[in-house]
Amino acid sequence: MNQTQTLTKSAQSVQDALASQGLECKVVVLSESTRTAKEAAMTIGCDVAQIVKSLIFKTKSTNKPVLILASGPNRVNEKVIESHVGEKITKADADFTREVTDFAIGGIPPMGHKKIIDHIFIDEDLLKFDSVWAAAGTPNAVFNLQSKDLLALTAGKVISIMSGE
Repeated sequence: MNQTQTLTKSAQSVQDALASQGLECKVVVLSESTRTAKEAAMTIGCDVAQIVKSLIFKTKSTNKPVLILASGPNRVNEKVIESHVGEKITKADADFTREVTDFAIGGIPPMGHKKIIDHIFIDEDLLKFDSVWAAAGTPNAVFNLQSKDLLALTAGKVISIMSGE
């Protein structure tokens, strides 16, 4: 795993957010891309299922953000999420995502967002691992954390994101 040490402004904001939560996770900047779960797993040298994909959706009628923290290979069953949120959802575009999180797609961390996100769901499959890897503000910055810390860090609800498939 080749890494450089200088953190961008976005990666540093994630490092600061982790520190403010009392976590001693270290943001690392990798020389290879971690934009996709598969790329991240190959670069880091972990199982693709240990990669936390931070996916932003929005509710169709109220335009509220929905954050889904999905295990690398898993696909989101939108109907399952809609049943928890109480309305239809749609994938958020790049502008909405940046407006809510202050991060670009491909580097969205599970926390440290610009706006409060009320609907946060954690894929139960992530909790099968002791530790997981999440994006840290840029497409090649990541951090490792204990999977159980995702709960405290995000106040998310653990669900099966693929139920019904």
